[in-house]
Amino acid sequence: MRASPYRPVMSHTTLRRILPGFAVSSLGDGMAVVAVSWLAIELAPAADRSVWVASAAAAYTLSGAAGALLLGRFLRHRRPALLAGWDAALRAVMLGAIPVLHAFDALGIKGYVALLALSSVLHSWGQAGIYTLIARVLPARDHLAGNAVLSGVGSVATVAGPPLATLLIVLGGPATVLAVDAATFLVLAVTFLLAVPRESVPEPQEEQASRAAGFSVIRQTPALSGLLALSFAFFFLFGPVYVALPLHVSEGLGAPAGVLAAFYTAFGAGAVLGSFLTGFLSRWRMWPTTLGIVTLFGLLMLPLGLGAPPTVSVLCFGLAGLLWPPYSTLSTTLFQRSTTGALLPQALAASSAVRVLSVPLGTALGGPLVAALGAVGALRLSGGAIAALGLAAAGCLALRARGFVTPRKEPAAEDRAPV
Repeated sequence: MRASPYRPVMSHTTLRRILPGFAVSSLGDGMAVVAVSWLAIELAPAADRSVWVASAAAAYTLSGAAGALLLGRFLRHRRPALLAGWDAALRAVMLGAIPVLHAFDALGIKGYVALLALSSVLHSWGQAGIYTLIARVLPARDHLAGNAVLSGVGSVATVAGPPLATLLIVLGGPATVLAVDAATFLVLAVTFLLAVPRESVPEPQEEQASRAAGFSVIRQTPALSGLLALSFAFFFLFGPVYVALPLHVSEGLGAPAGVLAAFYTAFGAGAVLGSFLTGFLSRWRMWPTTLGIVTLFGLLMLPLGLGAPPTVSVLCFGLAGLLWPPYSTLSTTLFQRSTTGALLPQALAASSAVRVLSVPLGTALGGPLVAALGAVGALRLSGGAIAALGLAAAGCLALRARGFVTPRKEPAAEDRAPV
C-alpha cells in the first residue's frame, strides 16, 4: 500500500472531505443513466420515440457546452469548489422538479427535455472545478492517480447504479430514480460549498486569464489540440449508442429495463478495473496508448451490431468499459500538466465544452440513424467508425514519426506531459 500511487490521494485532507459526497452523487448519476432514457420512452409518442429519446439523452449534457462558452465572463474568476458546488446545486433543483411535475401529471416530453437541458448548463464548469481542485492540491506526479480515483468512484457507481435504478423503476417508476439523483446532487453541493475551506485550495499567483484564453492554450499546444480532436470524434461516434442500445433492448429484444441495466453494469464493472489500472500507467506513452484504446474500443462494440447473443454483447460491452477510464484520465492529466495555474480552469472548461458537445451531437444523430438503419444497424456503424478512427489516427502518428508530417513547435518540456 505504501508503494501504491493512490496513497497520497486517499490520505489528503481536502480530498477526504470531497470523496464521500462525490461517491454519493456518482451513484445517483449511475442510476440516471437508465432512468433518463426510460422515462423518455414512457413520455414520448410512439411514432417519434427514437427522436425524443435522443433529445432527452442529448439535453442532459448538451447545454453544458453552451454554458462553457457563454458564462466564462461570470465564472472564470470563481474558486474551483464554488464552480463544482453551483453545478451540483443547479442539477439538484432542476432534476428534482421532474418527479414533482410527474407526480402531478404535469410533465410532458417537451418539458422533460427542457428540464434536463437546464440541469446541465453549469456542467462543464463543474467538471473544470473538480479537476482544477485536484491539480492544485496535489503535486504534478500525483495528478494521474487523483484523476483515476475520481474515475474509479464513478465507475463503481455505474456498477451499483443500474441495478438500483431497475429496482426503483419497478417500485416507483423512472421519475423516482431522478428524485434520488437530485438528492445526491444536493449532497454534493453541500460538500463543495460548506466542507472545502477556501484556504485548503491554493490559488495561482498569475493574473486571471482572459475569456478566450482556454481555447487559445489548446490551439497553440499541438498535444492538446490533437488529443481534443481525437476525443471529439471518439465521443461523437459513441453518442448514437445512448439511443440505439435502449431501443434495441426494449423493442428489438423485447426485454425489460433490467437487461439495459445489465449492459450498463457490465460497462461499469469493466470501468472499475480500468480505473484501478490507470494509476499504474504513468510511464506509458500517451499517443500509442490512446490510439490503441480507441481502436480496440470500436472493435469491442461491433458484436452489439452483428447480432451476437445478448450474453456475448454484454461481455464485450463490459470489456469496452475497461478501456474508458484510462482514455479519459490520461487525456485530463495531459491538460493539467500542460496548462499554467491561472489558465487551467479556462482550458479545462474549454476542453469539457468540446467533449460535452460531442456526445450529445452524436446522440442527436442516433435518432435519424436508428430510424434509417434500425437500432442494430446504428450500433454496427458506431463500432466500425470508432475502430476506423483509431486506425486512421495511428496511421497519422506513424507518418509523423517517419518525418512525413512536420509537427508544429512543441511547448516547453516542463509544461507538458510525455507523449
